[in-house]
Parts: sequence; structure tokens; C-alpha cells
Amino acid sequence: MNRIMIAGAALLVVLVLIANGSLFTVSQTEQALVVQFGKVVRVIETPGLHAKWPIAQNVITLDKRLLAVDLPGEEVILGDQTRMSIDTFTVFRISDPLRFYQAIGPIPENIRGRLNSVVTGSLRRVLGNDKLLDVLSADRDRIMSTIDGQVNTEMQPFGVSIVDVRIRRADLPQENTDAILSRMKSERQRIAAQARAEGAEASQKIKADAERERTVLVADAKATADKLRGEGEAGATTIYAKAFGQDPAFFSIWRTLQGYHDIFDSGAARLVVSPDNDYLKYLQAPPPPPDSPQPAPSR
Repeated sequence: MNRIMIAGAALLVVLVLIANGSLFTVSQTEQALVVQFGKVVRVIETPGLHAKWPIAQNVITLDKRLLAVDLPGEEVILGDQTRMSIDTFTVFRISDPLRFYQAIGPIPENIRGRLNSVVTGSLRRVLGNDKLLDVLSADRDRIMSTIDGQVNTEMQPFGVSIVDVRIRRADLPQENTDAILSRMKSERQRIAAQARAEGAEASQKIKADAERERTVLVADAKATADKLRGEGEAGATTIYAKAFGQDPAFFSIWRTLQGYHDIFDSGAARLVVSPDNDYLKYLQAPPPPPDSPQPAPSR
């Protein structure tokens, strides 16, 4: 009896072990490969409970959800010879688990290196025909669509469907940035020098115009002054002539006395003449009254 119980218990243990080794579950987010001695014998894409031969077969599960891979930055030369450092990320799905296993192996992370080389090659080919402004403008959608198509075509033999390839960051290399900043600085300096030169030219023109206007105004003023002075002198001469015509004797005396004032007013004037000179007659004797006859001039 004891032997029968022991045999039954042993059989039960074996059956449990066989059941545990032959049954497995595939979740809704997974797809599975049943491998026997390194060869895939069955592909399971439906979720649920499944069976396999224990010991001889093992199960490899692969995720069938969308997967994302961030790829390292790559330096790309654009069509206008601009160098850019571009970081990308790729969203993909394992569409054919058998092909994926045959091309990549049982470790899904190994797809990263293959994706990196394919995406980098496509970036270089496509961006090599476009300019920097195309990458930074609305034309970027067309560029990324072309890259998506090329990468998807190249990854089909690996059992991978590409959902999206996106540029996460696009920067100029540091040496290009320094060169662009230096070029921008030189351009600003050139514009500033040009503005200063134009300002100096405008200043010289304004000064020349002002000097010309000043010269014209001064010349006009001098001409007007000379004209007024001439008219004044002419008016004075006319007045003097009229005064002389009214009383020649008084006018002669007045002019003589005015001449004395102009000559001797400073007190330092010296006049060398003979004592009987007619010019000094009013210094020797006062002028006669207006009604008295004038003496005849000496000869």
C-alpha cells in the first residue's frame, strides 16, 4: 500500500512538472515564438493559454506594442554644405516576429544598432539634398516623410515596421556656431562702419550746406550794408550840399572846426605848417559874425 501511494505521489509530481513546463500564457501586449533546439517551430500572435513540449521546446516573447528608440546625435552635411548635429528618435513595431528573431536574435535591444545605421544613412542621403532653411521650415514634414519611407523599406527584412522618425534636436556644431557668430559680428561691424561713414558724409554735407548758406547770407548782408551805407553817404552828401547852399560861410566854419576836433582831439597830433596858413586861421582869431563880410583868402 505504501508503495502504491509513493508511486502515485511521484506520478502526480511528474504530471505537475510536465504541466508547468508545457503550458504558458501570452498576454495581449506580447507575441511569442516556440523554439525547438534553436529553430522556430511556431509563431503565436493571439493572447491566451498555449502549450508546448516540455524541456525540448522553449518560448521567446516579443513586445508587439509601439517601441521607441532614442538614437545618438549624428553630424550631417546639408546640401548647402552646412554641418548639423542631429538627434533623432524612432517609433517602430515588431510586425513579423519570425523575421525579427531570424535577423536580430532573441534580444530585442539588438535592434538599436541596426536602426541607428539605417536612420543615419537615410538622414545623410535625404538631408544631403536639402538646405538649412528647408530643415528649419515647414518643408521639414516632407523631409521626415521621405526618411520614414526609406527607413521603413530597409527595416522590412528585419520584421520591423517604422511608425515615425523624428528629429528631436538639430544644432550646429560648436565650430560652426563660433564661425556663424563671428560672421554675424563681422556683418554687424560692417553695417555699423557703413552707418558711421554715411553719418559722417551726411554731417559733412550738412556742414558744407550750412557754411555755403552762411557765406551767402554774410555776402548778402554785406552787400545790403554797403548799399545802405552808400545810400546813407549819398543822403548825407545831399544834406551837406543843401546845407552848404543855404549858408556857405557857416558850413565852411563848421567843417573847419570839425577838422580841428578830428585832428587835435587825441592831444598827440603834430601839425607842421607856416604860421600864416589859412587852415589855422580860426585858432588865431574867432570866426566873424554871420553878417560881417568874409575876409578874402590869402594868396
